[in-house]
Amino acid sequence: MDLAPYIDHTLLKATATPDDIRILCAEAREHHFAAVCVNPVYVPLAAAELQGSGVKVATVCGFPLGAILPGQKAVEARLSAEAGADEVDMVIHIGAALAGNWQTVEEDVRAVRKAIPDRVLKVIIETCYLNEEQKRGATEAAVAGGADFVKTSTGFGTGGATVEDVRLMAEVIAGRAEIKAAGGVRTPDDARAMIEAGATRLGTSGGVGLVSGGGNGSGY
Repeated sequence: MDLAPYIDHTLLKATATPDDIRILCAEAREHHFAAVCVNPVYVPLAAAELQGSGVKVATVCGFPLGAILPGQKAVEARLSAEAGADEVDMVIHIGAALAGNWQTVEEDVRAVRKAIPDRVLKVIIETCYLNEEQKRGATEAAVAGGADFVKTSTGFGTGGATVEDVRLMAEVIAGRAEIKAAGGVRTPDDARAMIEAGATRLGTSGGVGLVSGGGNGSGY
């Protein structure tokens, strides 16, 4: 299985430098990854580095806590799109999900959807904090709010993607959106298991290792 088309080659560390982003983009070009995923401050640089390559530029929104107002997320997403982002990975209102306030979660997602109607929207539900019922509710609310993808994790929580969570999300989504597994996809076997469970994107900092048959992904 060719893993490269599934990979969002990711660098979201606070210590990332412009040179680090250039290296990330060069690796993504070389291996024909689906996208790079960078913090908003680096979207213009990544867009310039990847121009004409076919590799998309993804960025994050309300990251990593999700604890800002819907209007703030909407503005953040719009500004990232204007700066050159093709895709936006937003974090839901996790506290609302824990409380079972699904209308609040859906409205949070919809605010970002309306702000970037022509961009791919991935919605992170941060599965490590949710029980099964909450994972189902958050996945449904994300789809109802307009998500193109529902994503497992930020990589900054207490745990990352699991095969079981991807299967659960695939069951809830029932073909209405796609799934991105992120956090803990460290080996080719991990990657293949996530894809077989229903993931169509993989967020990882170790994309080069995955496609070379090794595996050194960590965190996101």
